Amino acid sequence: MTQEPDPDPSAPGPANPNANQNPARNADRNAAQNAAAPNAETDTPAGATAPAPAPAARLDGASRLRVFAVIAVVVLFAEIAALQYTMVASAARDIAPSFPGVNANISWMVIIFGLVGGATTPIMGKMSDLWGKRRIMLVSGVSFAVGTLICALTSSWALFLVGRALEAVAISAPTVAYGLFRDILPRRYIPASIGVIATGLGMSALGAPLLGGWLLDHYSWRSLFWFLLIFIAVVMPLLVLVVPETPLRTHQRLDVTGALLLATGVGLVLLYLSNGATWGWGRPTAWGWLAGGVVLLLAFVAVERRTAEPIMDLELLFSPKVSVVLLAALLGSVVVGVQGYSIPYMLQTPTHTQLTQLLTQQVVGAAHGQIPAAMIPAVHINLNALMAYGLGATLLGYGLHSAVFSGGTGMLAGGAAGEWSRKVGPRLPLIAAMATFTLSTLLYAFYAHSAWQYAVIAVVFGLGFGSFYASAPNLIVEAVPARQQGISAGMLGVVNSLATSVGTAVLTAFLAANPAEFKVSIPGVPASLTGGYHVIPSIYADSGYRDGLLFAAGAGALGLVVAILMRHGRKPATGGMASN
Repeated sequence: MTQEPDPDPSAPGPANPNANQNPARNADRNAAQNAAAPNAETDTPAGATAPAPAPAARLDGASRLRVFAVIAVVVLFAEIAALQYTMVASAARDIAPSFPGVNANISWMVIIFGLVGGATTPIMGKMSDLWGKRRIMLVSGVSFAVGTLICALTSSWALFLVGRALEAVAISAPTVAYGLFRDILPRRYIPASIGVIATGLGMSALGAPLLGGWLLDHYSWRSLFWFLLIFIAVVMPLLVLVVPETPLRTHQRLDVTGALLLATGVGLVLLYLSNGATWGWGRPTAWGWLAGGVVLLLAFVAVERRTAEPIMDLELLFSPKVSVVLLAALLGSVVVGVQGYSIPYMLQTPTHTQLTQLLTQQVVGAAHGQIPAAMIPAVHINLNALMAYGLGATLLGYGLHSAVFSGGTGMLAGGAAGEWSRKVGPRLPLIAAMATFTLSTLLYAFYAHSAWQYAVIAVVFGLGFGSFYASAPNLIVEAVPARQQGISAGMLGVVNSLATSVGTAVLTAFLAANPAEFKVSIPGVPASLTGGYHVIPSIYADSGYRDGLLFAAGAGALGLVVAILMRHGRKPATGGMASN
């Protein structure tokens, strides 16, 4: 029988002539054969010249349907962390009454998710290099399922936080998925598929705001967790049945000391960034957490330089082709952090008219009948800001006015930017991402905020979002060998987490310095009786959001300069072949 040519010119060897008869079985048989072959990337001693690497469990002989099924299942699984964050973080006000006495500490349901996720991501990435990427994704799925079940059932605040911490392990899923795609997909599909991982197939970007709002409107907040539990219970078996495991392994022991130093150091820095606004940024007790984290991270570098089998090759980490990408990712993630925090709050803030009416009702109610009904129309509320950004939207309204547009555009832009990376290299998509990040942030800062303007600017941001999360991981894939893929992507995840927290922390500081205030004026009543300006809780002046957005725009502009000057990523993306 004449063999047909390999559909992927970058993959060695002829295609399986029987692939179309049973692509799933043939792909798994190929995986077993490849697993038995010596692997130059993992078995070659340090410093030796490696022969051409044997192919991993690559689906070169599989049908297009088989390949797309693998991509869809992995991307759906990787969306679980973003899906729950969008649904659950916005429901904090609904969750708080179920835990009496928690009050402002309700923010810990979000803080602990970021802390644990940021600290465990590089470790899970390294373990995926050692023990298999699909296996580690399944471990994160089990942790997420157990944590979600606890959150759905418990009435204890402590147990609820334990559940949230277990859920946070799933933040590592996209990081591990980058490496899984690199190992198993035909090379030509890898750049676009990596772009789709972060932006998803629409569940977190489109479905979460709408479904989360609908569930909250019709059921209790616990329905969010039950939905998430059902979702992960469906996707995990699909991951086992549809997605092959990669046989690629890094043959070394896990550096437990380095792992603990890295995870704890990252966790302490994130703890400071997440709570600095509450504790006081300059208080010695707050600085202690930051200083402790920095010391542990410096100790991590010192230990890894002397360890025979480090978690990551530090020469590779600090090389320009990796460190410059991490710098660009840091600056871009600051923009994501600022916009991700500010835009939902801005949209859900009452309009100027709604706010004055609400405050008038509160003033009249607090007077306990001392203001006659005939005088109520004369009560005048003076605000210290225009409050031009508020739409008074619900969570569902936020989804319809903004999230659908940014998420939908980002979803399409992610795959498109990945394919663009395959044709021209990932540097140009990164330049486009930084440019649109900067533009959208400036538009949010200076333009009036009507519903259609929010939608248009969200589309601009979505273009940058998809391009950013397609280009950065593709740049890492092209920079590191496959045996370092998991930990390298984990470091990218750490940088993204830290920078997002920095952006949120800076915005929080600007908002705290610019609270919205009101003053009551009643004809015939002396100002000494009505008092001066009073702070409106959780409502902020336009200047606070504008200053935070301008800070983000500055980060985006600096990221644009870094991307333009970047030497790496100027050649078409190969799906990691160039760095093997």
